Amino acid sequence: MSRPPTQRRGLARTLAILLASPRLALMLVILLIMLALFTARLYQLQVVQADQWVKRAQQQRGRLVRLPAPRGLVYSRNGVQLVRNAPSFRVVVIPALLPDDDLQRETVLRRLAALLGQPYSQPEGPPGLLEEVEQGLETAPYEPLVVAEPVARGTALAIAQGEGLIFPGVRVDVVSRRLYPYGTLVSQLVGYVGAIPAEEAETYEERGYDPTSDRIGYTGVEATFEDWLRGTPGERYQEEDVLGRLVRVLGAEQPPVPGHNVYLTIDMELQQVAQDVLWQGMTRVNSRRGVVIAMDPRTGEILAMVSLPTYDDNLFAQGISVEDLQRLYDDPHRPLVNHAISDHLPPGSIFKIIPAAAALQEGVLTEETRLFCPGHIDLPNRYYPNDPARAQTFYCWYHAGHGWLGLVDGLAYSCDIFFYKVGGGFEERDFVGLGPERMAAYAHLFGLGSETGVELPGEAPGLVPSATWKRRTIGENWSTGDTYNMAIGQGFLEVTPLQMVNVMAATANGGTLYRPQIVHHITDAAGNVVQPFQPEISRTLPISPEYWTLVQQGLEGAVVYGTAQGAQVEGVRVAGKTGTAQFCDDIAIQLGICGEGLAQPTHAWFMAYAPVEAPEIALVVFIYNGGEGSATAVPVAHDILDWYFNQRTGGH
Repeated sequence: MSRPPTQRRGLARTLAILLASPRLALMLVILLIMLALFTARLYQLQVVQADQWVKRAQQQRGRLVRLPAPRGLVYSRNGVQLVRNAPSFRVVVIPALLPDDDLQRETVLRRLAALLGQPYSQPEGPPGLLEEVEQGLETAPYEPLVVAEPVARGTALAIAQGEGLIFPGVRVDVVSRRLYPYGTLVSQLVGYVGAIPAEEAETYEERGYDPTSDRIGYTGVEATFEDWLRGTPGERYQEEDVLGRLVRVLGAEQPPVPGHNVYLTIDMELQQVAQDVLWQGMTRVNSRRGVVIAMDPRTGEILAMVSLPTYDDNLFAQGISVEDLQRLYDDPHRPLVNHAISDHLPPGSIFKIIPAAAALQEGVLTEETRLFCPGHIDLPNRYYPNDPARAQTFYCWYHAGHGWLGLVDGLAYSCDIFFYKVGGGFEERDFVGLGPERMAAYAHLFGLGSETGVELPGEAPGLVPSATWKRRTIGENWSTGDTYNMAIGQGFLEVTPLQMVNVMAATANGGTLYRPQIVHHITDAAGNVVQPFQPEISRTLPISPEYWTLVQQGLEGAVVYGTAQGAQVEGVRVAGKTGTAQFCDDIAIQLGICGEGLAQPTHAWFMAYAPVEAPEIALVVFIYNGGEGSATAVPVAHDILDWYFNQRTGGH
């Protein structure tokens, strides 16, 4: 079919124009090529690659969601629940899903800030909501930004009802929050959880944590057993609409695996009694710090551990205020520190157990040895041995003197002169004492100068001084006076209360030093034991049974007729050792209570075990600036032991 004449003439005219204008012809060719390319690309996208692009579109609507695992719980040895997981609300903003229009975005954020009680914008100081969102837009626009946690239920519901409409880009998450029903009673043991520090976010992310939402243990068992308690997160692939709301779940969901449950060795009844009685004892002498630890000498299990002052771990779990945190930091007695394991303290006379056992084993003393206590002794000056005026006088706490004493009475009466001679010797009768090297060696054998290995963070090693240590640290040589002081638990010697109750437990059981144990066993969520804890022997002390018998007789003598008669408990044979330790630490200087010379303030100590014939509990009591151990610490121990054997539920 031929074209009409008119159409043929139009085409001819157009062709003539193009031939007359090469530039116009070139443009037409280019347009035709571009059209062909667009057509080919459209065919490729809509026909050849159609399935691939449909899949990518679905992927953009889908998101892999991490399902947090419930954190394991903590129980006492009797099954008392010490930690609970409670639902809590938090508000999250996804910056990229906020309205693009500046005015609309400002309206959303102002409404949200008003509901949350937060500043909308705060260029100076802590950032406001606007600054947080702008930072999120720059760094990670699609990452959820937690802007408030925890949030009151009513506020959370109001925001949730407006998701996608009034509050596009904002969502409310239901998360688990730790609650500690016993608060201050076991806070030093259980600890608390908190957000992952920003500087450690990458490290924890490599271990499978979500730095924006997961919580980790900061102190106590929550920290030590983090890997057991945390659980394993699950996964869910879900389809979401343009506002980030769930449309449907795609595929099978992988459920989270709850964390394991940790059972402590703590007896909650005993823990409560120990805290109450210790507080009463501290109040009587206006002390602000004290410790009680009870241990089973047959296993090393810790039955109670009280450290005062303390804190409420719920403050941290709920988000502690600046004022509360500052108050804790400003307290000179450091409530956040577990003084039972972290304090470096002079032990005073409770240390005498160690040189007593060492002197018997080393042959320095025998059962028949008698040493004389005149109330004081003069140690000649090494540079002026013949000048009595230059001699250093060492006093017994009983200035009238104890007279002639053997080891049993030396311990019972806690005679300082007796132990000066046992530790450092004396020219009288050419008596040669243990000396600093052997005394230090036995102190190390008893576990002093190193951590015990208890399953709690922050344990201090203490200090067993030596001539080398003194020369390097102070720049002075060791003297006989240093040995004398060390023999009665003074001078440079430093211990923790936990180390000393471990010493008493080993004395009670005849020489077995256990690693103190705070966790009894671990179970899975179904209650199956996955990690049993057996008693762990640190070492067996190289001291003969007959020598242990003499030491034990001295300790029982202290309660029957010596310095600790106030520890007698009806129907129970109790052995114990008092201690009164002079000190002048930073806090004492700050409080202005340090004296001159011998007039220093004193810590009150007492250690005990019972019953003597078959020990089942060892106890240490420490009261900071408490005065005499016999007057202050002994009554505390008496009340605890009396309850334990005569008043506890169901008897004993």
